[in-house]
Amino acid sequence: YTVTYNVTDQAVIADEALVRIVNVVDTTKPTITLTGGATVTVEAGTIYSDAGATASDSYDGTLTVGVASTVNASRVGAYTVTYNVPDAAGNAAYAVVRRVKVVDTTGPVIVINGEANVTHEAGSVYKDAGATASDSYDGTLTVGVASTVNESRIGA
Repeated sequence: YTVTYNVTDQAVIADEALVRIVNVVDTTKPTITLTGGATVTVEAGTIYSDAGATASDSYDGTLTVGVASTVNASRVGAYTVTYNVPDAAGNAAYAVVRRVKVVDTTGPVIVINGEANVTHEAGSVYKDAGATASDSYDGTLTVGVASTVNESRIGA
């Protein structure tokens, strides 16, 4: 843009006009705001659904945020979700990061094969029906067995 300055005195002698050139630019970075917390904890084996982020710019208004995610909710660990966006003038926002912790806090489930209470004839060989165990993160587990069954002695 240009601004032109000129002047005339009483004798109508005009000085040469001066021109100022004004460059209007956008140098302000957009700002990113997280939706939800900066640190999130999710249970392993569940589906992680990111809360997202919003971005605004003093000139361009609302912007669409780019997202880069390393979250693997099927693996215990610490992950990041990074948000960034440039405005139309190429000013990149300061990246915003959400930290996601994938944890395994759900214990395994043990299921007894057969009945929980068994009547057994004294003196005969006891064959336990066993049990199975599964975990939402580790899958099928091996069940340890500790037995105090004395087949030759009556009792509980």
